[in-house]
Amino acid sequence: MSKSIVSEKAYAFAVRVVRMYQHLSKDKKEFILSKQVLRSGTSIGANVEEATGGQSTADFIHKLSIARKEARETSYWLRLLHETGYIETKHFESIQADCL
Repeated sequence: MSKSIVSEKAYAFAVRVVRMYQHLSKDKKEFILSKQVLRSGTSIGANVEEATGGQSTADFIHKLSIARKEARETSYWLRLLHETGYIETKHFESIQADCL
């Protein structure tokens, strides 16, 4: 069975988030906010994957709604990292566009 475009995009976004976390923790020595964005940003794809294996339509919808909430939380952490100078504007705009 082929992956959905949502699943593929969520996975690619999670990879970007992990790489951003590695950069922030290694180069910027920022651990608290970056850990938050790591958790929520990778949770999006995990919930999309769970949704595809949902036991019912209601379960599918519920899991996708959780993924959407995680995306909103991730957007919050990204904005905070940007406003506090940890993420440059061009990088922020790129990853934020993928998040929304």
